[in-house]
Amino acid sequence: LFDGVYPFYLQQRKVYVFDVNTIIVIVVFLTFACTFLLIIPGIRGRARLYWTLRVLLSLTVGVVIIAVQFTGDWETGWVKANTSYKSFSHDLVTADIGLHVGLGGVNITLMGNPVNQVNETISYNEHFAWSFDADYDHSYSEGLERGLPSPILYVAEKFTTQSPCSMHRQYRISGHYASATLWVAFCTWLISNMLFSMPVLVYGGYMLLVTGAFMIFSLLSFSTVRNSPMCPIQFGTATLHTGYGGSFWLTLAIGLLCFVAGTIVVALHYFNLDLLKAFFDLHEDEAEEYQEMSEVYVNSHFVNKGL
Repeated sequence: LFDGVYPFYLQQRKVYVFDVNTIIVIVVFLTFACTFLLIIPGIRGRARLYWTLRVLLSLTVGVVIIAVQFTGDWETGWVKANTSYKSFSHDLVTADIGLHVGLGGVNITLMGNPVNQVNETISYNEHFAWSFDADYDHSYSEGLERGLPSPILYVAEKFTTQSPCSMHRQYRISGHYASATLWVAFCTWLISNMLFSMPVLVYGGYMLLVTGAFMIFSLLSFSTVRNSPMCPIQFGTATLHTGYGGSFWLTLAIGLLCFVAGTIVVALHYFNLDLLKAFFDLHEDEAEEYQEMSEVYVNSHFVNKGL
């Protein structure tokens, strides 16, 4: 307390699902998509549809691989509880408490139900990072100094390095490995696009399979956390339970999509190569090359001399 008054706290410092990095990634890929849509009218025939499907599918895979690195909903959970609001105070509030775990940290949300209680607006959303360039314990200490609400500090304390729960080490290591695996998947995605443009179609299909495999590996890395015993997060009789969030399921869906697309490309290469070349618009190029090679100019002077 400062002269009998609670410390002033600026609310809603960070959105728990989308932050600035995620928005930048989405805007960049949307710019690529809009640029392609401007040039798509110049492509004739069915090739226009094939080009649209290939480009939009490729951009979707790329934006998901990068965007989920910065989202905060790989694992989420909510609980409605009647709990104390501030330290050294007996006031109880009814609030919805949310936990949102990402690859680089956690977001803890406290929303009053109703929002206005004990003469305050209860709407908090606090981010605690554990990336390589961040100190989680230092962020937690700053939260203590600012006088954050007790429910937020209670949940955040579970993830500190000094906590007997060891949740910080489990989530931090699994998050780092999942992030590194996704960056490898992004590299293989770039290589697959290069191979499709060369074109070396079957090898591009193989790299799509590798991209899907690394995305699945990232999910397996993050899932190892749930195999360890978790400390209960209780507010009286209510318990906060977490489950896989939107980013986890989106990564799984795109990984399976890469598997399906890569399998189709490889299968068509061995069983119906003409259809595969038609989808990648290669028949017209081969016909033009054949037509150019068939036009041979012969000097009649040398022919008449028998040379």
